[in-house]
Amino acid sequence: MSIFTGSSVAIVTPFQDGKVNYPLLQKLLEFQLQNHTDAITICGTTGESSTLTDDEQIECIRFTVEQVNKRVPVIAGTGSNDTDHGIELTKRAYAAGADAALLVTPYYNKTTQKGLIEHYTLMAQAVDIPIILYNVPGRTGLNLAPKTVAELSKIDTIVALKEASGNISQIAEIAALCGDRLDLYSGNDDQILPLLSLGAKGVISVVANVAPKETHDVVQKFFDGDFAGSLSLQLDLLPLIQALFIEVSPIPVKAALELMGYPVGVGRRPLTTMEPANLEILKKTLTNFGLNKL
Repeated sequence: MSIFTGSSVAIVTPFQDGKVNYPLLQKLLEFQLQNHTDAITICGTTGESSTLTDDEQIECIRFTVEQVNKRVPVIAGTGSNDTDHGIELTKRAYAAGADAALLVTPYYNKTTQKGLIEHYTLMAQAVDIPIILYNVPGRTGLNLAPKTVAELSKIDTIVALKEASGNISQIAEIAALCGDRLDLYSGNDDQILPLLSLGAKGVISVVANVAPKETHDVVQKFFDGDFAGSLSLQLDLLPLIQALFIEVSPIPVKAALELMGYPVGVGRRPLTTMEPANLEILKKTLTNFGLNKL
């Protein structure tokens, strides 16, 4: 069975005075659940996992599991460029009650395709939790090749792939090689519908932080057979998606949530505030979508 079908928000981590703001995280979770988000992905790239301590990361996961209380699946970002560290984080996330783990490819040190197979195989063997592979070469400098994905899909607990390469031809090849053995999720908000047409189950989304129902509806309309409605929504969302990536994510999405009345704070350094000209574009776009509350 799929971990989820539809839209999973890659939720931001709110900060106040340098610390995780758990009361606000609770409000963000309820906002998502009230607007039909189908799963919560906590401590992914958008959640700034790279600048959370291990203890903060696990506490965010535990808190989210507790607050969501089985209403939707909770997916924990526990990937690392250190296999042993990733195993430890994933074990702790599993103990905290996560329903699945999102494991990004190793970054900076990178590895070969052989190394990727060993990395993910060892992680899959260490923890009995469903695993979503995460391919985002723009962030990591490393691409998860289709034949590598096909090999990893033979492992029972490796059940899905979040694909953010932007390479539709590559994603089509993965779909052809893996078939029903592996669920696909779009990792790019501007490619939800194209990936659905290749058999994807949904999206793990940044734009869902500010437009959860609309993001859910892009997928739901597709599976309801309303392809024109899905297409219309996908295209309608493009200006918002573009504004949310006008600077390095999650800088704009956190600024957007601030404008919507959720004081999530600025990202941890080296992330910083938006350039004034870009912030004006974001404000105008949110106003056009009826989301700017300030």
